[in-house]
Amino acid sequence: MLKAGQTAPTFELPDADMEVVNLASFRGKQHVLLYFYPKDNTPGCTLQATDFSDHEDAFARLGYTILGVSRDDCLRHADFRDQHGISVRLLSDTEGSVCHQYGVWQAREVDGARKFGIVRSTFVIDKQGVVRLALYGVNAKGHALEMLRAVKEFES
Repeated sequence: MLKAGQTAPTFELPDADMEVVNLASFRGKQHVLLYFYPKDNTPGCTLQATDFSDHEDAFARLGYTILGVSRDDCLRHADFRDQHGISVRLLSDTEGSVCHQYGVWQAREVDGARKFGIVRSTFVIDKQGVVRLALYGVNAKGHALEMLRAVKEFES
């Protein structure tokens, strides 16, 4: 698992429009709020994505770009985005390589069986590509506002 002070692993992933997003392209230009979520069109993930979208302008004024990542494919992301009016970029990690790099692909016990999945997690990455905040196992409800408060503190 990543910790504050470590360099954020770089990656290239396609978004809902199949345009490749390279994390390194933000270096020296913008901070990145990178969040990982389990699955499109589930209640918690929908709440989280719409909350981040609702506050996207406030993050942008502070110099942050918001990127959401799950293992859903680009087409599913596009449907999810369009159905719920999501404005943040949703990235597709179908192979799970970025999920592994960030330590969010974890085992958990479900009905007595061990299953792997994405642990809802958020990373604040500064313009130099350094992780300023790494949160694992976050709650979707109210998380966007918590993160907005946190990044305001970083910028003050």
